[in-house]
Amino acid sequence: MKKILMLLVFFPFIFACDGGSINNNNPNIPNYQVNLQINLSLPAYSNLQFPSNHIVDYSAASGARGIVVFNTGSGFNAFDLACPNQPFSSCTSPMTITGIEAKCTCDNTIYNLFSGQSPGQPYPMKQYRVQVSGGYLYVTN
Repeated sequence: MKKILMLLVFFPFIFACDGGSINNNNPNIPNYQVNLQINLSLPAYSNLQFPSNHIVDYSAASGARGIVVFNTGSGFNAFDLACPNQPFSSCTSPMTITGIEAKCTCDNTIYNLFSGQSPGQPYPMKQYRVQVSGGYLYVTN
């Protein structure tokens, strides 16, 4: 009886986890394979050691228009620099980053790098997974 009771108690928790998936159902941004590795001990990435700082990567492993990696103070966020609320084919410039904000140059919409959100906009910035392991950041989708 105790085993059944324990199973009933833990059963909802087993199926409540989503495995860390990120909802990126944005029709404006195509899905590109992202596999970016960042060595935090390199001088080029020293900015990421401090909260509210960021780095931008435009390499081939960096999404549709490049990726911004942002230190939130409690972890890291990674977002695509393609404007989330503009058609990909008509808005060809990546967003610009100033402080804790990303600006879409096509419509001047401002997005917060802590959440990827912009008030009143239907789609947030396209987010990627960030894992920290042994002094490296791994950004994937």
